[in-house]
Amino acid sequence: MARSLSNALLKGISGFPSARLSTMVSGSIFQNGMRYSTTAPNDPDTHDDFKPANKLESSGLALQDIVEQDVKDNPVMIYMKGVPDMPRCGFSSLAVRVLKEYNVPLSARNILEDPELKNAVKSFSHWPTFPQIFIKGEFIGGSDIILNMHQTGELKEKLKEISSADEKSEE
Repeated sequence: MARSLSNALLKGISGFPSARLSTMVSGSIFQNGMRYSTTAPNDPDTHDDFKPANKLESSGLALQDIVEQDVKDNPVMIYMKGVPDMPRCGFSSLAVRVLKEYNVPLSARNILEDPELKNAVKSFSHWPTFPQIFIKGEFIGGSDIILNMHQTGELKEKLKEISSADEKSEE
């Protein structure tokens, strides 16, 4: 009896138009009678600690300077979609897999977190696509170029100093 009552109730609820439709209204999605927000509220009662923050903006450095510093300070720097442990794109994944073959320290930034960072990297390298790989301050290219260099042995030569310097520092 209880089961037939609950089935009747569920059938009755699913009969309401609001239970079946999903509608998008100014940054909110209404689905199955529930409202899901896709934007940060401008509620004066919301504390600043709980609002989304951009760590790069709060550093006080211009994005162009951050990219320049990254490339200068890191022997192997990759700007990619996702992070090395969890790439969010096949090309980024391929680049990381190739670079990890050489056991070199790999520094990375996720361009999906900040569209302005993505544009700053593009303008710095004058290259439109990602991932973008820099080795010893020099822009190399994307995953296709890294793969080609790996296959020809050129990448091994380029990374030899980095991996041997890293091994010496561990001793």
